[in-house]
Amino acid sequence: MFKELYQKSLKLAAHKSSKFFLAIVSFTESSFFPIPPDVMIIPMVVAKKNDYIKIFLIATLFSVFGGLFGYFIGSLFTDKAIILIEFYGYEEQVLVLKNQLSYKSGIFSTWLGILFLAGFTPLPFKLFTITSGLINFNIFIFFLTCLIARSLRFFIVAFLSAKFGKTFSLFMKKKGAKWFSIIGIIIVIIAVIIYFFYN
Repeated sequence: MFKELYQKSLKLAAHKSSKFFLAIVSFTESSFFPIPPDVMIIPMVVAKKNDYIKIFLIATLFSVFGGLFGYFIGSLFTDKAIILIEFYGYEEQVLVLKNQLSYKSGIFSTWLGILFLAGFTPLPFKLFTITSGLINFNIFIFFLTCLIARSLRFFIVAFLSAKFGKTFSLFMKKKGAKWFSIIGIIIVIIAVIIYFFYN
């Protein structure tokens, strides 16, 4: 099923209405769809390099709006959201997190870092947007974090696709997940160091 959806997403990237379908995939991937927008971004940019900014913006904005939709699923439909969390095996951890979340305990800042990593790396972003709603994480900080993380990720993918074309596409297939994870962790570590330096 995953391979079939992957192939369909690739075909949509070559469709004459590819930008419209990219918006749909970006939105749904943040709440329930399993295929990341990168699958469409790379071939779309390779085909039309001058459109990389437009493609990056579409993916970013609709992914963030999709994240808000995932947040409201977690916040308003708790029982159904828990079923999805159970599917991934994180129900107990989410309930503990919900009980402990506070600005003073350090749980807040920990979740902030986790949320950024989920938006920037290949982690299942939808799981973290829904969980943010379940634990009633600050929605304004949630939106800002998602916007920063998704902007960074999709800009890097679109820019490097425009710059290096199919070479970058091959790199993403082989080592993309690894390097995005490394870069994401480095960014979080730098942010933590800056935070403690100024506090």
